[in-house]
Amino acid sequence: MRRFLITAEAVTEGHPDKIADQIADAILDEIIKQDKYGKCSCEIMVGNNYVVVGGEINSMAWVDYNGLIRKVIKDIGYDKEGYGFCHKNTAIMNAVNRQSADVGRLVRRAGSKKQGAGDQGVSVGYACRETPEMIPLAHAMAQKLAAKLADVRKKKVLGYLRPDGKCQLTMEYRNNAAFRLDNVVISAQHDPNVAPAKIRQDIIDKVIKPVCAAFLDKQTKIFVNHRGRFVIGGPAADTGATGRKIITDAYGSTVPSGGSSFSGKDATKIDRAGAYMARYIAKNIVAADLADECFVRLAYIIGDTRPVEFSVETFGTNKIDEGVLERAAGKVFDLSPGGMIRQLKLSRSIYRKTSNYGHFGRPEPEFTWEKTDKIKDLQKEAAKVSKIK
Repeated sequence: MRRFLITAEAVTEGHPDKIADQIADAILDEIIKQDKYGKCSCEIMVGNNYVVVGGEINSMAWVDYNGLIRKVIKDIGYDKEGYGFCHKNTAIMNAVNRQSADVGRLVRRAGSKKQGAGDQGVSVGYACRETPEMIPLAHAMAQKLAAKLADVRKKKVLGYLRPDGKCQLTMEYRNNAAFRLDNVVISAQHDPNVAPAKIRQDIIDKVIKPVCAAFLDKQTKIFVNHRGRFVIGGPAADTGATGRKIITDAYGSTVPSGGSSFSGKDATKIDRAGAYMARYIAKNIVAADLADECFVRLAYIIGDTRPVEFSVETFGTNKIDEGVLERAAGKVFDLSPGGMIRQLKLSRSIYRKTSNYGHFGRPEPEFTWEKTDKIKDLQKEAAKVSKIK
C-alpha cells in the first residue's frame, strides 16, 4: 500500500494579495464595459493604508480609479477605520502608463482573425476525474474552506471575524485515492475581544466540519490561529500584490503552473486567454472519456496567430493515442488568440468574479472555459483521425 500526502492552500478575499487581484480585475471589468477592445495589463500593490495602481492601459474608457478602488475595498469588508485599512482613508497612487505602440500594432482588435498574441508566454490547463469539478480534491477542498470562512463572516454567523484569512489542508492518499485528512490549518482574523478557545470551536463547527466532514477522523490534527491572536491583518500587517497567488488561482501544488498570473490582464494576454483555453481543452478531453487525466500546454510568440507548442499529456490514462488526441483537439478548438477570445466570449466584464476562490472548477455561467460542450466533436474527430492514421 502506497501512502503519500498532498497539501493545498487558499485565502479569503480579505488577504492582501487577493485585494490586489480584485482591484485589478475590477478595473479591467470597467474598461471592458465601456470599451470591449481596450487593452489592460493592470498591476496593484496594497499596503498599510495605501494602494498603488500601475501597469499599461490603452482604452477609450474613463475610469474613476479612486471611487472604484474604494468600492472594492468596502465590498471586501474593510469598512472600519479600526482595521488599519479602510475604504474611507486609503491613499491611492495612480502610476498607470500606456501600452507600448510596438506591442499594440501586433495585437489589433481583440477577437479579430488577424489578432496576434499580446506577448510570448506559456499557458497550461488541467482536468482529472478526482472531483465532480475535475480539479484536484485537496485544492477544491481548500478553496471551499476559504469560501466558507468568508461566508460565515459576511452572513454574521461568526460576526467577530474580519476579512483576512488563510486555509491549508493536507490530504493523505492510500493506493492513489484520497483516504483522510492528516491536518487542517486555518488562520482567521478576528476582533480583539474574542477568546481563542471560542474562535477555535466556532471555526471547527461552522467552517471545517461542513466542508471536510467526509475526510475527518480522530487522528486529524486541527490548527486554528496556531500562533495565537490574529487581530491585525490584511494590508495593515502585510503587503499584497497582483499575481502572487498563481498556484491557488489555478490547480494547486500538484499541477505545474504556466508562465504568469491572470488578474488585471485582458484576454489579448496569453497568460489569461491561453490558460482558459487550455483548461477548456483538457476538461472536454476528460469529459469525453478519452482520458482520465489531462494536462495541456500552449506556448505563443508575441504577434503570432498560432501557438509554437500545443501538447497533450495524459499520464498513461489515455484511451486513445496521445498524438491522435492532439490532432483531434487541434481541429476542434481554434487556438489562435482571436479564436480563443471568440470561442470563450472573453471580451466581457466577467473578471472580478474570477479573482477569488480559483479560476477553475466553478459553475458560474460566465466561466465559459468550464463548459463540456465539445465532447461529441472531440469523439467524432478522434475517430476520424484514428482512421487516417
